[in-house]
Amino acid sequence: MTRRDGDVGLVAIERPPAAPPRRRRAWGRLSVRTLGRLVRVALVAIGVLGPLGHDHQGREPPPDRPAAPSPARFGLVAPPASASDRAAGPTFPAPDRPVAGIVSPEYSDEKTRDAHGEAERVMDRLGIKPPQRVADIGAGLGYYTVRLARRLGSGATIYATDVQAEYLDRLGARLRRERIGSVQLILGLPRDPRLPPRSVDVAILSHMYHEIENPYEFLYRLRSALAPGARVAIIDVDRPTADHGIPPGLLRCELAAVGYRQVDFAWLAPADGYLAVFTLREEPPPVEAIRPCRQ
Repeated sequence: MTRRDGDVGLVAIERPPAAPPRRRRAWGRLSVRTLGRLVRVALVAIGVLGPLGHDHQGREPPPDRPAAPSPARFGLVAPPASASDRAAGPTFPAPDRPVAGIVSPEYSDEKTRDAHGEAERVMDRLGIKPPQRVADIGAGLGYYTVRLARRLGSGATIYATDVQAEYLDRLGARLRRERIGSVQLILGLPRDPRLPPRSVDVAILSHMYHEIENPYEFLYRLRSALAPGARVAIIDVDRPTADHGIPPGLLRCELAAVGYRQVDFAWLAPADGYLAVFTLREEPPPVEAIRPCRQ
């Protein structure tokens, strides 16, 4: 119904005939833009492309839609690829001893370790206190990560790295559950912890050194993350590397080969193993000069 000019009332107007059913558009007549969207959807579905910055149909979000929130500090972070990730770098010698496989995200149960005073003794010996920036390398399920966070407080800078994304997912869930927000999780590489440059005052490697694929390359690449005067603290047990440990003399030799020197050592009894602490020498040796140590 409508109103005609000059009329004072409303009159019925004959309804136009219904439009014929719309025919589906043939594939050959799809627009280039529509085809592009469909191709992108297919690529996202099979994992070739990610949906970052677009919706599931490949469209950019409208201007009035807020951007997705950045991940929490304990969200998983994969740092930007470094030059060492993008191109083949120098060839490091392989360790002249067995490398143990990664078999578990934790050394033993935390209750037993705490009963033996492991973490408290290590942190006391290292003098861990604010505002130190600490990295838990090979963090697993976070035995040291959560205890560092409790000691350093909510404003701390703590990095937890691991090469197993599953372990970091589980650690992230734990941090959310325990309401710890001062930790940044980093997915490292087998030969590179991928920590930010000069970001660490103390690096802790707990019961994992013997699992590093190539310790010479790993320690060499760790150097750039260490702030001036930083220390590297390694907790391990005195037994062959094939049995998930490393003799203290062999550890000292391997770190010396890439320019570290030992500055402290302590047995952790009644807890398992020992604590060995290292700092950097002024300059690293040339890669070609590195000679592997024998077990």
